Amino acid sequence: MGFFDIFKKKSTTPAAQPEQQSVEPSVAEQSVAAKEQEELKSGLEKTKTGFFSKLARAVAGRSTVDADVLDELEEVLITSDVGVETTVKIIERIEARVARDKYMNTSELQRILREEIVELMDQAHATEGNFGLDAKEGEPYVVMVVGVNGAGKTTTIGKLAAQLKKADKKVWIGAADTFRAAAIDQLQVWADRAGATMIRQEMGSDPASVAFDTLQSAKANGADVVLIDTAGRLHNKVGLMNELTKIRNVMGKVIPDAPHEVMLVLDGSTGQNAFEQAKQFTQATQVTSLAITKLDGTAKGGVVIGISDQFHIPVRYIGIGEGVDQLRIFDRRDFINALFGDGKN
Repeated sequence: MGFFDIFKKKSTTPAAQPEQQSVEPSVAEQSVAAKEQEELKSGLEKTKTGFFSKLARAVAGRSTVDADVLDELEEVLITSDVGVETTVKIIERIEARVARDKYMNTSELQRILREEIVELMDQAHATEGNFGLDAKEGEPYVVMVVGVNGAGKTTTIGKLAAQLKKADKKVWIGAADTFRAAAIDQLQVWADRAGATMIRQEMGSDPASVAFDTLQSAKANGADVVLIDTAGRLHNKVGLMNELTKIRNVMGKVIPDAPHEVMLVLDGSTGQNAFEQAKQFTQATQVTSLAITKLDGTAKGGVVIGISDQFHIPVRYIGIGEGVDQLRIFDRRDFINALFGDGKN
């Protein structure tokens, strides 16, 4: 069972199915998809407006893509929080196309930029299906959630739990961030709201002990998914690494190969700080997926492109609003379409 399979509702129909089934989406499905794309566009509106207003100023009064235009484009990308390394890659790719084609009109720049970003994100997600381990049938799928305090970690766990419950999954939550009473209480509110079972201990308890108890309970009760919250302190990288390693080792004693997923939650509105957080946590533990939150309230959505490219870790979710359904499974093509408009890739 792969990660996305856990969202599929349990079948209540007989195993035998007619051989001929329609593969065309229904009108209702098309309507839902169109609504979701509009919400995504709305959530990324600040990023889109900021980016393209800068791009328009960069090419104003110029007809060809020359060195000056590329210098301006470089500044646009960096100030849009795409990141220096990824920006350099994009500029080098466009320089190569300019050299090959000899002449390139500035009116083509948006299309070319779109194509290069799509290719970079495709490469970053090329091994997406191989990240994490497959869970075995009959065993809970375990997700350890990491990230700094304030990134939206607890909220992301709560929203994810609610979505999983909606998909008829039995969800257990482990409150292993035992250093903040507020974190445990907030997680309890989300668990109650979602209808998930939460395992907690007193503030200051051993986080690994909470994780151990959660997995034992989940396994004994036939849970489908386990979400483990962890502390988000970065002041001591060695301490963080040791703590996360201990939690992982303890979980593996209950369910071999657990955790199947280590999800890093990043606050997209922090821009370049999100890059540093990703660096710290990827050094501290084996991060296999990303959730990038709070993109609706910022013009720094370019961080999704940069982090995806630099760390080659698939983005699983993006947060584009406060609603439970506004934690979205990330589709890079939908993301690009929301920024650049629909088009052929």
